[in-house]
Amino acid sequence: MTDTRIPAVRPRAADPAVAAVRPGARERGTRLLAALFLAPTVVGIVVFTVVPIIGSVVLSLFHWNVIDAPVFAGTANYRELAGDATVLVSFRNTLVFMVFAVAAQLLIALALALTLNGRMPAWLRSVFRSAFFFPLVLSAASISVVMKYLFNQDFGVVNWLIGLFGTAPVPWLTSEHGAMATVVIVYVWQQFGFSFLLFVGGLNNIPKEIHEAAALDGATGPRKHLAVTLPLLSPTLLVASVVGIINALQVFEQPYVLTDGGPGDSTRTVVMVIYERAFEQLRFGEASAVGVLLFVLIMAVTAVQFRLSRRFVHYQ
Repeated sequence: MTDTRIPAVRPRAADPAVAAVRPGARERGTRLLAALFLAPTVVGIVVFTVVPIIGSVVLSLFHWNVIDAPVFAGTANYRELAGDATVLVSFRNTLVFMVFAVAAQLLIALALALTLNGRMPAWLRSVFRSAFFFPLVLSAASISVVMKYLFNQDFGVVNWLIGLFGTAPVPWLTSEHGAMATVVIVYVWQQFGFSFLLFVGGLNNIPKEIHEAAALDGATGPRKHLAVTLPLLSPTLLVASVVGIINALQVFEQPYVLTDGGPGDSTRTVVMVIYERAFEQLRFGEASAVGVLLFVLIMAVTAVQFRLSRRFVHYQ
């Protein structure tokens, strides 16, 4: 009797050379694709951030007025700035502005975010979110022009409104303290929407079970926010404070349009000094030196914030 069974076919072993090459080729293709996606961002950072920073550092060592050839000056620009009263006042004004503006921005944004996080119809919550964020998409210069008329001492709407209560006109833009307060108000009004959205997102990421457990333990109202909400929101607070301080240290449009640095130098900021030295006085070496000092200040403040975050920021 003839055996008609078909013999089993043994699978052919994969070629070791092919098996070794294919994963490597796939890995190289993945790396190449990742590099292509990253290239535009990396090129943009190098061209528009790294190169200007290096150029500013180099230019700060020269005297240059655009017309004549640059003249090497070493650290002369920095020594001159150390005794320049206008530069020193501008740094003081910028730091004072940063403290009040960032504190007000974070407090207002956090208070509004906590309020909207409560019981409220979804459509109304969306309306408030859009309204609070809307000023941020507008031009700071155009907002400052409008606010300059609103806060005018003689015919401004703000003084007209407070005059209805028998209050004398306030010199918002013509007194030292009033001018700084007005610049802070206008800046915070436009910028708090960004921090507000960060806090709303951070609050939504806090599990509801944690709040329910805190309520069972008797933590309600302000006590719940201090003991539960703020510690869990601390990473968002860190991001909002870092971004807020960096932006506040670079404030320019509001004081430039509202007060032009006045009265006197009471609202003159560091970026205003950079603009005046570079584009009005054509002293680009000194302007670059001021920019380098501002960059160092921003990096130092940011480093201190991240150092302190190790103690005060709590991650889930």
